[in-house]
Amino acid sequence: MATNIVNLSNFRRLCLSSRTLRITQNLRVLPVPSISVSKKYTTKSAKESKDNLDEKHGQEKKNALKSSSVPTSRISRLFHYGSLAAGVGMNAAAKGISEVAKGNSPTWKSLILSDSNIDKITNKFSKMRGVALKIGQILSFQDEKVLPKELYEILSRVQNSANHMPQRQLERVMARELGADWNAKFSRFDKVPMAAASIGQVHAAELLDGQRVVVKIQYPGVKESIDSDLNSLLMLLTASSLLPKGLFLEKTIANARTELKWECDYNREARALQKFETLLKDDPVFEVPHVFSEYTTSNIITMTHMEGIEIMKLPNASQETKNFISENIMRLCLEEIATFKYMQTDPNWANFLYNGKTNKIELLDFGASRPFADDFILRYRKLLTYATLKDRKGAYEMSVQLGYLTGLESQSMKDAHVDSVLTLGEPFRGDIDKPFDFKDQTVSDRIRGNIGLMLDERLCPPPEETYSLHRKFSGIFLLCARMGASVHCAKLFKEIFAYKV
Repeated sequence: MATNIVNLSNFRRLCLSSRTLRITQNLRVLPVPSISVSKKYTTKSAKESKDNLDEKHGQEKKNALKSSSVPTSRISRLFHYGSLAAGVGMNAAAKGISEVAKGNSPTWKSLILSDSNIDKITNKFSKMRGVALKIGQILSFQDEKVLPKELYEILSRVQNSANHMPQRQLERVMARELGADWNAKFSRFDKVPMAAASIGQVHAAELLDGQRVVVKIQYPGVKESIDSDLNSLLMLLTASSLLPKGLFLEKTIANARTELKWECDYNREARALQKFETLLKDDPVFEVPHVFSEYTTSNIITMTHMEGIEIMKLPNASQETKNFISENIMRLCLEEIATFKYMQTDPNWANFLYNGKTNKIELLDFGASRPFADDFILRYRKLLTYATLKDRKGAYEMSVQLGYLTGLESQSMKDAHVDSVLTLGEPFRGDIDKPFDFKDQTVSDRIRGNIGLMLDERLCPPPEETYSLHRKFSGIFLLCARMGASVHCAKLFKEIFAYKV
C-alpha cells in the first residue's frame, strides 16, 4: 500500500533532506504570509502608465501587482525553498492517503502536481523572484509535450507573475544606489511599479529637465543568492523526478547560472542597450531606449520611456499590422545571428512594443544579450541552409560538428534529429515572393512528434549557445503563429542568413 501512496525514496529526498530538515528545525522565523498572485500579466502598457490615470486604470494596476518583501539573505531564501519542499511533500502524502482510501492508485507526479501544490509553488516562486522565476521562464518555452501539463501550467503562470517590493524596501534600495537625496534627482517618480519581473521591477519617472524615463530596479539579494538558489532548485527538481532525462537538467541549470549573472549586472545590460542603439540607429522600424548613465548603477538602469503598447495587447490590430510586426521581428532575429552575431535572447513578447504613431517596434530588456563566436555562427548558418535545401547528409554532418549529435546514436535517433532540422528549415525554403503562413503551419506539430524519441535517446546535451538561441527562435515562431502572420521567411533567409554551400 505504501508504494501506492508515494514513492518513498523521492518523498524522503524532497521533504527530509538533511539540509532542509536542519533549516526547518533550527531556524526561528515568523510565519510566511500568504501571497495572492493575480493570474493577470504583471506588466501594463505605456499608455496606461501616463499621467492622470483614471480611477479604473488605477484600480487595475493595484489589482495586477502584489507587494511582498524580497527575501535577501541566503539563509532566509534557503528556508523558503526548504519550507516549499516540506509543504509540497506533506500535501502529496495527505492527498496520497486520501486517494488510496478511495481505492485509487495515484502516481507520484499526480500527487506532487495537485491543484493545491500548483498554487503553493506558483505563489512561492512569485515571492522569491530571481532564480525561481527565471528557471520557470526558461522551462516555460519548452513544448507542452516535453513537460507534464501541470508543471507547464506552473511555469506559464510564473512567467508573468512577480510580487513587487514594498515601499520601505524600495526606499532603501534607491538610497543605497543613488544617495539619500535620490528623490531630488527626479521631478516625478511613480512609487508603484509599472512592471515586476524575475530580476527587478520598473518604475515610471521624469527627470528634472522633463524627460520621461523608466527606472529598472534590481531586487536586493537576488544577485548574491544565484548559486545557492540554483542548488536548492536543482535538489527540488531532481528529487521530484518530474523532468525527462533528455532535458539534461544540470546543463540547463548551468546555462541559467550564466544568464542570471549576466542579467543581474545592470552595467552589462546598459552596455548591451547602447550597443543595440548603435546597431539599429539607421533601422527604419526598430527603436531602442537611450540609457542615462548618470542615473545608472550595477543595480539600477534609467532609460527612455517608450510609448508603445505590448504587441500582444494591441486593441483591434489589423492583420496587416500583425504581419508587419511579425516579419520585422523575424528579420531582426536573423540579423542578430548572421549579421550582428549578437542577440537579445529573451523571447518574452512583453519585450516588444508597437507604437502606432511612429509605426515603429520598440525593444525592451537587454539583460540576456550575448555574443556568438564566428565559428559557431558559420556552422549554424550552414546547418539551416542545408535544412532549406533538404540536404540530409549535410544537416547530419553539421549537427555532429556543432555537437547536437555524437555520431554514436541509434539510427532512429539520427533520423528523428535530421527530420526535425529539415522541418525547421521549411518556413525558409521555397519561392521568395511567397510568404509563409504561420496560421496554418504544421512545423511545430511535426517537430513535436519527434520529441519523445529524442528525449529518450539523446546522448549529449546541445551546444551551450543554442539554449538561448533556440529559446529566442521558439519564441519568435510562437509569436508569428499567435499573430496568425504571413511572413516572407524565404526572402529574409536568402537576403540575410543563407550560406553558399
